[in-house]
Amino acid sequence: MWKISRSKLVSWVKRLLPTIAFAVPLLILYHLYPESFSMTWKGRTYYLFFAWLLVLETILNLEVLGKSVWKFKSLKAIILLVSLPLPTIYVFLANYAGLNASIIEFASKHGVLSNLVGLIPLAIEYLVFTVALTLIIVAEYGVEILPKYSLSIFFLGIMGLVYLVDNLYPYGRFTPFQIIVPTTAQLAANILNTMGFKTTISNIANPTYGSITILNVKDTDGKTLAGFGIGWPCAGVDSLLLYSIVAISFLRRSISSRKTAAAYFVAGAVTTYFINVLRVVSIFLVAINGGDWRLFHDYYGPMYSVIWITLYPLIIIGSQVMWRLLKAV
Repeated sequence: MWKISRSKLVSWVKRLLPTIAFAVPLLILYHLYPESFSMTWKGRTYYLFFAWLLVLETILNLEVLGKSVWKFKSLKAIILLVSLPLPTIYVFLANYAGLNASIIEFASKHGVLSNLVGLIPLAIEYLVFTVALTLIIVAEYGVEILPKYSLSIFFLGIMGLVYLVDNLYPYGRFTPFQIIVPTTAQLAANILNTMGFKTTISNIANPTYGSITILNVKDTDGKTLAGFGIGWPCAGVDSLLLYSIVAISFLRRSISSRKTAAAYFVAGAVTTYFINVLRVVSIFLVAINGGDWRLFHDYYGPMYSVIWITLYPLIIIGSQVMWRLLKAV
């Protein structure tokens, strides 16, 4: 029989504390809003990727994390015990004590559009979880270990900021992010043209919604098959931001050569961008063929980039291992 000493058991539990701290609130949220976990864009499906990244970073840093020593009756342990329930406390306050209602009321009074004001609490939730995770890591291991959890921390933070910005400045109103939209629309149009469709691109300026790029797809007879406005989230700005933070934080501590790290970063960035172009094309193809394009837009489409971004660190690790094996032959 396997025998595990008390010290080893305690050591393993300590390493899993950040993960355990978020397991309870995520289960509560799933119980309250199961449908939100079936939505990627402005939903909670991304929490599943966050959990995966959190576990992955714990596994990759087991040796370093095991060196952290603290006693249960120490000040460090007390601070950690106070920090661990913060995600659960926030979920309770937000959903049972009226905090979400207060956030919605505040956002409504400050000009957030009525059809988006209900989404503000979700963006705040992501950001609060980001802060809570940071506090838990610092309380348990110290500031010097924060880079070891940069993937999961930045993943939550970037998604929260993207949601918040899009709710406050929707439909292309945030012009710095809208810059790449025409290029994305043109590349998607080029792919659709090679598939035998005819496309037209136009820009519509609206004082409320800002500048929107419209891509229309027609058949050979000129009949419009599908037409959508493309905002910066659809154009891949969110995925590029997420990729940049994840890739930089991972490459900085995993690849010693700057040239190699730069090559990995550029290759991943180009791939991330073109994956999103293919996502735009896919949305049009789903609509043209009578599918549920809104479901694809909100759930399956964003999976393209997120799956790629979360797998890319493993691809880098695998390529490095293969390269060392080939050099050893």
